[in-house]
Amino acid sequence: MSISEILLEKRLLTQEQIEEAIALQRAEGLRLDRAIIQLGLVSERQLLEVMSEQLHLPLVKLDEITILPETLRVLPSKIVYRKRLVPISQSNGTLNVATSDAFDLYAFDDIRLMTGLNIQPVLAPSEDIEKIIKTHYGLGGDTLDEMVGANDLDTPGASVEGGEDLLEMAQEASVIKLVNEIILEAVNERASDIHIEPYEHEMSIRYRIDGVLQEASVPPQMHRFQAAIISRVKILANLNIAERRIPQDGRIKFNVGGRQIDVRVSVIPMLYGEGVVMRLLDKSNVLFTLQELGMDGDTHELFAGLIERPHGIILVTGPTGSGKTTTLYAALNAIVGPGIKVLTVEDPVEYHLHGVNQIPVEQKVGMTFERGLRAILRHDPDVVMIGEIRDLETARAATQASLTGHLVLSTLHTNDAASAPMRLIDMGVEPYLVSSTLIGSMAQRLVRKICPKCKTEHVPDRAKLPKDFALGPAEVLYRGAGCPNCRNTGFRGRSGLYELMVMTEEIAHKVMDRAPSPQIVAVARQSGLRLLREDGWIKVRNGITTTDEVVMCTAL
Repeated sequence: MSISEILLEKRLLTQEQIEEAIALQRAEGLRLDRAIIQLGLVSERQLLEVMSEQLHLPLVKLDEITILPETLRVLPSKIVYRKRLVPISQSNGTLNVATSDAFDLYAFDDIRLMTGLNIQPVLAPSEDIEKIIKTHYGLGGDTLDEMVGANDLDTPGASVEGGEDLLEMAQEASVIKLVNEIILEAVNERASDIHIEPYEHEMSIRYRIDGVLQEASVPPQMHRFQAAIISRVKILANLNIAERRIPQDGRIKFNVGGRQIDVRVSVIPMLYGEGVVMRLLDKSNVLFTLQELGMDGDTHELFAGLIERPHGIILVTGPTGSGKTTTLYAALNAIVGPGIKVLTVEDPVEYHLHGVNQIPVEQKVGMTFERGLRAILRHDPDVVMIGEIRDLETARAATQASLTGHLVLSTLHTNDAASAPMRLIDMGVEPYLVSSTLIGSMAQRLVRKICPKCKTEHVPDRAKLPKDFALGPAEVLYRGAGCPNCRNTGFRGRSGLYELMVMTEEIAHKVMDRAPSPQIVAVARQSGLRLLREDGWIKVRNGITTTDEVVMCTAL
């Protein structure tokens, strides 16, 4: 039976869909099974299940198979890249090879002659095969093989140190493809940053995923094209490729599957070349609700009440990378509407919010936070967001905006919520102004969430638990065992920990007296303040994160 007859018999396709696939097959010269997948009529896995049944070939889950290094060395990487075949096991003169194309008989004949082994094909989805190739053979290995063949850099006169040669190499199709693969892999893995780091005999590429740097598997020959790769990134960011002595900053914008990605590029000269860091901003993934960020019901109710107030200052505090700006965007998104005018001053404007007027800070021309804030107050706003309060001038301008009937949201670098008022006072704002304008401060941190696909129960060693973490006698915790979905880390995604201090009369008196943070915390605790660490422990007990994650980002 033909593939179309089998799919009809199994009622996976209708006659009309078969005819549609045949029309595409004739128009583009595809095989019928490829045309069916391209049209999305059935998934590749469904089609492979049918093939497995008809051809008596096993369909395997590659993520559940441990492949030995000696097995991987049986086939040259060029064959793996070209044919998209992966050797997965070897025994008694037979090599099991995973493929997504059971009809590529010539490929099996080639590797049978090359290895002298019997070849047993097994089926696996192409996506799973691609993951194995990237993990074990390196990112962009096939492109690098093409480049090595086309550019013998070991021959005299083939150096790529000259500006003209670099420009030519950076614009070659193979270099363009390789840089695109590096960025695309980062987008697919949900990375926030790409780090390209030059060393004497190698080039390292690392992705920051869920706040943690993870090494990308890179073929050793990548080092030979280091200058061309960095030059290609600089061309994309409109930077000077001939200048390698001073730091440079630029931006790249591109689309991936309909998603707009904004990339901030920073290039810094280092000992063995230029180091590059690319910060990826996925504009489709910015607008979260406060609950999606990890804010529980009680904290959300208090915070929602604060952002509904007509005037006052709300500060979100925490170290760099703790999600402060994302929280402010979520707050603005919750209150923006036709009856409210919202203006922001940001450095830089990372995401665009519909219905919000956003102003970028331009230090070179004198457009500072303080100057921008004073100007936008003449635009009759109801709500003002300042990207960060960095100095006394900005702090005073925010205070004056609050006193004149505006709600002001901003961020501040302090470790906890109780330190925010004292930080403003240390900057030079009068205590009476802080106590009368600050209506709430919220400290936050980000912790990694346990991967839902490999989440397992875990009975902890109670003797090793921190003393402030109380666990019931029959209570269990959770952790991730590690799987391909989470790159074997046990974590996927992040959630916020929150410590919200609402200004009360008692806290205001302490602020007026310039009381130290511990005294403010003691008073706030009487009003129901829940510390970051306590919020984290609740999330641990609810199976959201792990004890180690909470301990790592909070202090006793």
